[in-house]
Amino acid sequence: MSTNEKTVSKAEETKDKKAEVKAENKKEELKKTDKAAEAEEEEDEDEEEINPDELFKHRESIPLTPENAWFSASAGGLISLKVKNAEGEMEEFERVVIRRSFPVTAPNEFLSVREPDTRKKGRGSEIGMIRDLAIFDKDTAAIINAELDLRYFTPEIKKITAAKEKFGYCYWEADTSAGHVSFVLNNPFGNIRKLEDGRILIADMDGNCFLIPDPEALDRQSYKVIEIYI
Repeated sequence: MSTNEKTVSKAEETKDKKAEVKAENKKEELKKTDKAAEAEEEEDEDEEEINPDELFKHRESIPLTPENAWFSASAGGLISLKVKNAEGEMEEFERVVIRRSFPVTAPNEFLSVREPDTRKKGRGSEIGMIRDLAIFDKDTAAIINAELDLRYFTPEIKKITAAKEKFGYCYWEADTSAGHVSFVLNNPFGNIRKLEDGRILIADMDGNCFLIPDPEALDRQSYKVIEIYI
């Protein structure tokens, strides 16, 4: 092969390599463009999922009574509700959430019945308020109490088996209605409350609550532990 032919061949190879590099760069640019478009589509989808107007849209809460509200147990231990709303129209809710307004002082009064919180609609609106659970029949009360017991699980302390302070914290062990437990109090004078009816409510560092229905019914050693805080 002559020198001129070699030169032409190298030039063609160089040209081909440049074309290949250019093609690869073009492919990468297209990939980046596609990824950017996909990301924008995903963002648009997310924005469509959350309607800002829905976050501030609230329904009219109404008093719930046996005459306008019918509760039933649904699959999975949830609670369903049929209700006649403020406009006199019937509505059905596959699932409702029940919260106590005054869980300590009035556990069966002023029960808030709400739609569940969702990512799309935000905080669930209050459907209505049960002034006193006693107005409902026993079966309905049992369904609602089962839900409340799960949400506000508060074991009763039967015996305090150990209590010691270390570095400003109180470490307790106790036998309860839910078995033997260990918990920590960071401020016992603030975490232990004596209620008007004489019961003792204890809240630990993790947000767990324990109840002593009658402090004087405890054994002598357990009472001595709790006595200094009440």
